[in-house]
Amino acid sequence: MTAPVPPATPKDRNPADYLAAERTFLAWIRTGLALMGFGFVVARFGLFLQQVRIVEPTLQSRSYGLSIWFGTALIAAGVLVDIFATWNHLRLVRQLNRGETEFTRPSTGAIALALFLALVGVGMAIYLISV
Repeated sequence: MTAPVPPATPKDRNPADYLAAERTFLAWIRTGLALMGFGFVVARFGLFLQQVRIVEPTLQSRSYGLSIWFGTALIAAGVLVDIFATWNHLRLVRQLNRGETEFTRPSTGAIALALFLALVGVGMAIYLISV
């Protein structure tokens, strides 16, 4: 059993640790914004194709209603990533303030995001092949 870690004194706190946490937080925010932007583009593309079909009814086209759902799912994922990033950043700063330096567990948020995006990619590929 390990002894409790004493609180960090101001001289023990390394500004580089806080700056690294800030960079990681901003990278997660960028990822969330990119997901939301991509989701918006995917959703709007489906609406664009519907408008083209209305303007030019002689064009051969299939229904692209799933793009709205894929786009909305990506936007929701971006929002969740930003919420998770904020929660994780606040937790990390609290740990740094207490002087805790043991960060041995993997980033569950990154793993979950990678798995989600892989599933979305597979779903989009199946959709594109079937259309």
